[in-house]
Amino acid sequence: MSKVETFNTERNAYNQILAKYANQEQKRFFGLDAATYQDKGHLDKKSKELLGFVASLVLRCDDCILYHLIECHKAGVTSEELAESVQIGMLVGGSITIPHIRRAMKIWDEELVSQEKQFNAA
Repeated sequence: MSKVETFNTERNAYNQILAKYANQEQKRFFGLDAATYQDKGHLDKKSKELLGFVASLVLRCDDCILYHLIECHKAGVTSEELAESVQIGMLVGGSITIPHIRRAMKIWDEELVSQEKQFNAA
C-alpha cells in the first residue's frame, strides 16, 4: 500500500474509534472542521486546503500536512500553486519546516502527481 492509502485507511479506522467515544463538544468541533473546508463562502475549497496545508506545515504536523496535501490534490491544486504555498510556509515557519516539506513533496511527486499521470496516460 502507498503512504496515501495507508494514511487514509488508518485515519478512517481511528476516526471510527474516536467517534465511538467522542462527547458532544468534540463532535461539534469535528463538524466545524468539516464545514470550514467546504466549497462555500468567499474562498473556494482549493484556497482553503492550501491555507490548511500552509498552517499544518508551519505547525509541523505530518498527519495534517499529508491530509491537506491529499485534499489539495483532490481540489485541483497544481504543482506550481503548491510550490508557492510551500514558499510561504517555509518563510513563516523557518528552516525547521524543511524536513516536512521534503516528505510532503516526495508524496506529491511519487504518489499524487505520478498517479494522475498514469491515469491520464491510460
